[in-house]
Amino acid sequence: MRVAYFGGTFDPPHRAHLRVAQVAADAFALDRVLLAPTGVQPLKPSQPYASFADRLAMTRLLCADDPRLQETDLDAPHADHTPNYTLDALQQLQRDQPGAQLFVIVGADAFQTLPQWRQPQQLLALAQWIVVSRPGFAVPDISLTTEQRDRVHVLNTLDEDASASAVRQRLRLGIACDTWLTPTVALYIARMHLYHAS
Repeated sequence: MRVAYFGGTFDPPHRAHLRVAQVAADAFALDRVLLAPTGVQPLKPSQPYASFADRLAMTRLLCADDPRLQETDLDAPHADHTPNYTLDALQQLQRDQPGAQLFVIVGADAFQTLPQWRQPQQLLALAQWIVVSRPGFAVPDISLTTEQRDRVHVLNTLDEDASASAVRQRLRLGIACDTWLTPTVALYIARMHLYHAS
């Protein structure tokens, strides 16, 4: 079983997230890609605009049409409001799915900050990493041993340039986001009055 963890704020989840998950699943023969909205991002001081429940519900809608994709509350907010760490998520996955081959899907910009994550050496030991290049952002050259480099794979066949912040800005301005949002996620946002100017 080849299982990938794809964490992020998903505020909101959009077509680029979907495309990344599907292309990674195709390229690395992944049986399951777990999209995990994060309760509290350790390296992002700002709080998400939408609640965790809304972000999880939208992620569920995003995953609905591809059986390989599944939303997960693995990174649900902690009762004490402490940050969610990828290390904890991977260790939980190890316990939940013993024997599974674990992968982490991450953008090149986030991968650049890996040395600042909790126990980066352990993270590289626990899972193989699929680093997704983004338009105008080269895959960073961080210091890795030869063994670690063998566990880091670059996925550079994507040219998606959608970002959640751009989607939120367009929604606040009342601009349609049909090219960036799936119909079900767009409908959920409209029904719940998310991201609209107050």
